[in-house]
Amino acid sequence: MCSKIHSTLYVCVLLTFLIATSLLTSAQVTVFATGLNNPRGIKFGPDGFLYVAEGGLGGSRSTGGQCDQVIEPVGPYSGDFTARISKISPTGKRLTVAEHLPSSQTSPALGSLISGVADVAFLGNTLYALLAGAGCSHGLAGTTNGVIKVNSDRTWTLIADLSAFQKTHPVKNPEPDDFEPDGTWYGMVTAKGLLYAVEPNHGEVDYVTTSGTITRLIDVSASQGHIVPSSITYRESLYVGNLNTFPVVPGSSNIFKITRVSGQISVFQPGVTTALGVAFDSQGRLYVLETSTVPGNPTPGTGDVVRVKNDGTLETITSGLTFPTAMTFGPDGKLYVSNFGFGFPAGSGQILRIDVP
Repeated sequence: MCSKIHSTLYVCVLLTFLIATSLLTSAQVTVFATGLNNPRGIKFGPDGFLYVAEGGLGGSRSTGGQCDQVIEPVGPYSGDFTARISKISPTGKRLTVAEHLPSSQTSPALGSLISGVADVAFLGNTLYALLAGAGCSHGLAGTTNGVIKVNSDRTWTLIADLSAFQKTHPVKNPEPDDFEPDGTWYGMVTAKGLLYAVEPNHGEVDYVTTSGTITRLIDVSASQGHIVPSSITYRESLYVGNLNTFPVVPGSSNIFKITRVSGQISVFQPGVTTALGVAFDSQGRLYVLETSTVPGNPTPGTGDVVRVKNDGTLETITSGLTFPTAMTFGPDGKLYVSNFGFGFPAGSGQILRIDVP
């Protein structure tokens, strides 16, 4: 079964953009920014701007015969240097922070779905980003997935080679049907001066120092199997949501609590669906971003945000989202969500702002 972070999301390209947009129903939602290319992780910076990791536009470069490829129908991949990091002003204007970053796409049989910059995070005033679209297995020779530091002149420096780390530190229960030699990193968060990254395809959470040392916190696959852990946030412990394998089974995903030092894992909130985002508000309430909530293939217009109530039940905050990919709370107390994050034309991605009750 193909079950990587974007497996079978090719269904999005079979539906029109107008139909998808018409499914956004919540009166609490406004469009904060547009013109993004496969937007993924988002974080507010110390300057008050919203920083957006973008998957980019993929490309046609290939590495067939040069290295191990991702097996069909997910691979072989192709790619180019079309990913970028943007920042959005308080008035919704987009500015480029870094560009010409690695971006890759699955085979046409799987919809040419794109990965590039997966997430961003700040330590102090320094911006870091997580690369997911690089590596020879993604069609880009001489590149590697990893954590980069973004410099003030829009250049960037690789500080941690996560592709190499995964090749020398295999997990216990990889999924051979869609195994990615370079990984498909998805979420990153900072805590206590460290960068914590989650990788769905292998199933692991690792942490990186600012000097580039990589340490495995937990092999999630060893105890949970191939559950596709994706989203991550921090509140005294780490909280990780899993996408799960396809087809979608509503209520089959969990939010896991992982202790930051020892890596002990437990189920914190069961019964969620296709979790691609987790966040706590200022009152300590947990929110979950569900990218598709109906049985079967991922379906546009069925994404939502739910809040966990005191009794463990889920309260829908907004619905009708189309392949949302990440969320974060802003300094204004509002919730910001990346929307149209997979499978739509260049510039179709947007950031939504939600007035949370």
